[in-house]
Amino acid sequence: MSDELDELRSAAAGARLITDPGQMESYTRDQTPVVTPGKPRCVLLARSTQDVVAALDWAQRYRVPVVPRGGGTSLAGGATASDGCLILSTERMTSIRDLDAANELAVAEAGVLNADLDRAAAEHGLMYAPDPSSFEIATIGGNLATNAGGLRCVKYGVTRDSVLGLEVVLPGGRLLRTGRRTMKGVTGYDLTGLFVGSEGTLGVITSATLRLRPRPVRYPVTVAAGFASFAAGAEAVTSILAARIRPSLLELMDSATLRAIDEWKNTGFDSGVQALLIAQDDSESADRGGALMQELCLAAGASMADVSASEGESRQLLELRRLSYPAIERLGVALVEDVCVPRTRLPEMVARIEEAATRHDVYIATVAHAGDGNLHPVFVFDRGLPEVPAAVWSAADEIFRAALELGGTLTGEHGVGMIKRRWLGEELGAESMAVHQAIKDALDPDGIMNPGKVL
Repeated sequence: MSDELDELRSAAAGARLITDPGQMESYTRDQTPVVTPGKPRCVLLARSTQDVVAALDWAQRYRVPVVPRGGGTSLAGGATASDGCLILSTERMTSIRDLDAANELAVAEAGVLNADLDRAAAEHGLMYAPDPSSFEIATIGGNLATNAGGLRCVKYGVTRDSVLGLEVVLPGGRLLRTGRRTMKGVTGYDLTGLFVGSEGTLGVITSATLRLRPRPVRYPVTVAAGFASFAAGAEAVTSILAARIRPSLLELMDSATLRAIDEWKNTGFDSGVQALLIAQDDSESADRGGALMQELCLAAGASMADVSASEGESRQLLELRRLSYPAIERLGVALVEDVCVPRTRLPEMVARIEEAATRHDVYIATVAHAGDGNLHPVFVFDRGLPEVPAAVWSAADEIFRAALELGGTLTGEHGVGMIKRRWLGEELGAESMAVHQAIKDALDPDGIMNPGKVL
């Protein structure tokens, strides 16, 4: 084994190879609290595409499983180590190779932080639109691997909508370039789309050509509206979307989330507010859009609907949404789930979540990217338990099946990872599962890429 590792160290000369168990520990897990990681053989911190090429060539020859890793912010167990694996980290590949303002695109390596790319684009009056909650610590490679979403999806779409092309290293060290730098292009199969969301099971994305967009000329106008129920807030979302306002953000938090934030930050929410909708308009007519959203919220029964009067107030209102997860995590182990339904079925899905929580006596706090019908029910249970309580899995099973019954999906942005493999066939069906497996077998015949994830 020493000779094998020496060979890897020599071939990936620009990378750092870690074999000490203590140093490897922090690379074995992601942000999924209910998955137990395996014991890796080694960790490689790649600095270049050539390092990744060398690593995958080595792994193929010695049949070593490979777990690609970016910032480790996965909530589905997608970056969790398996026994005997090579953890291949791209976190040190942080170069923005090109920022072409005239053509509104950037070429960024996999380790570039989402927020850093957006800041670089801002210097040219542009922005990188995908905005996951972990944008300050999540890497572009991880965003691409899971097809990450975020708060601005309602207007700008998910990560795939901002990807023009990829550089991918396939098993055996084969280098593949997909897509193009043009806004349009339909030559051949959509290999770019295939790899975005593939969760490291087909290859390792090392860089991407990404679409940038004009940065809004002003800071968004923000509306915060309180409702007597989550379902009433969801109905207000339906009204806003029907009005064709094109909000840039529509986030809805339930009473459990609001209580957690209030207990932590003393926000002073009235006890009658059982749900809070935070909406933004970043268009040039944002003042009119904000006023109309306020009006629609009041018409839907909001007990309060405040419109930001300044950029500072707008930031403060949005900060409430960003506080939701850390506030909930203070209460215990927080399993963050991710289902998505057609937007018009949002009130029904909310009701099904509440019914499951009551039926199984499980604490669930729900936050939603309401504009896309994407809900995050967060299951909270006591720390220190040897395993996830059976009632939690029973409630989760009921919620996942409810999403499918309502014409939705098991995951809107977190991916399948390890958490949702058992339900995948129910959504995709036998024929689709067979096609997935055929693609996997064609690109990764030895099954070394992120084994145990997705399929």
